[in-house]
Amino acid sequence: MIKNINRREFVKQSSLAVGAMGAAVSVGCQSLAGGSSDSLYDISLAQWSLNRQFFGGKLNALDFAKVTKEDFGLNAIEYVNQFFKDKANDEAYLGQLKSRAADHGVKSLLIMVDGEGSLGHGDTAERNKAVQNHHKWANAAEFLGCHSIRVNAATTGNGSFKEKQKLAADGLRSLSEYGAELGLNVIVENHGGLSSNGAWLAGVMKIVNLSNCGTLPDFGNFNVGDGKWYDRYQGVTELMPFAKAVSAKSHEFDENGDEVRTDYRRMMGIVLAAGYHGYVGIEYEGSKVDAYTGIRKTKQLLETVRDELS
Repeated sequence: MIKNINRREFVKQSSLAVGAMGAAVSVGCQSLAGGSSDSLYDISLAQWSLNRQFFGGKLNALDFAKVTKEDFGLNAIEYVNQFFKDKANDEAYLGQLKSRAADHGVKSLLIMVDGEGSLGHGDTAERNKAVQNHHKWANAAEFLGCHSIRVNAATTGNGSFKEKQKLAADGLRSLSEYGAELGLNVIVENHGGLSSNGAWLAGVMKIVNLSNCGTLPDFGNFNVGDGKWYDRYQGVTELMPFAKAVSAKSHEFDENGDEVRTDYRRMMGIVLAAGYHGYVGIEYEGSKVDAYTGIRKTKQLLETVRDELS
C-alpha cells in the first residue's frame, strides 16, 4: 500500500529523525545505491535512454524492466516520471511495475522526477507547493523499493548566487525531511542553469546538511546557460562527495568505442576516488546511432573501463 504520511510527529523531532538515519544514509552512495560487493561499480539503465521509444509508443513503460534485462543484460533501472506521469497515486499500476521488475530480477533504484514545480521558487507559497507536488513521487518510489527520487534544484527570480542557494536549500530540506520518513534519499542532478555549476550545487548540499539529501552527478549536464559550459570534470569532482547515484551521459563514440565528449577513464577515476562503488546509470542521448546501439556501446565502455581500473 502506498503510504499517506502523517508528518506532525516527525516535524517535532525532524533533526533527531534525520540524524538517526545518518550512518545508514550517509553511506547511501555505497549501500543504498550499491551493487555487487566484489565489483568496482555496477551498471544500471536510465529510462530516458529510450525516451524516443517510450514517447513514440514503441515501448510501454511497464516493459522497462523486461527490456533492460532481456535486451541489455542489466539488472537495475532508473525510472523517469514523464513516462507514467499520471500514475504516481495508481497503486495497481505501480504494483505492476514492481512485480514485473521482480519477475525479471531487476532492482528499482530511483525515480527521476520532472515537471512538479521549482523547489527553489522565489515565492514561498509556490516553493511549498512544489515540495508537496513531489510527495506523491516519494511515496511511489518507496512503494517500488527505490532508494531515491531524483529532483531538480530549479530557482526563480533575480536573486544573487547565494540567495538562490538558500531558496533551493529551503525546498530541498523540506522535501528531504519528508523523504527521511520513508527511508528515502532526495538527490539533485546537475540539470541546467545554476544546478550545472558544481560549486553552486555543492554549496546547496552544505546548506541543507541532511544525510539523505545528496547529488546525482551527470557526466554531461554542465550547460549553465548563455552558451557557457562548466568544466565537467571539475563539476563531477565537486558533486561526488554528496553522490548517491551517478549518471554516465553518452552521445557519440569514436572508432575505439570511446565517448567523444567525455573521457570515461578520467571521469570514473574521479567517481571511484570519492569512494563511490554503487550503480552507474547509462543515459544515452545521442543521434549518431540508435538508442539500442548507443546503450550497448555505453555499457561496453563502462565495462572496459571497470576492467582496466580493477
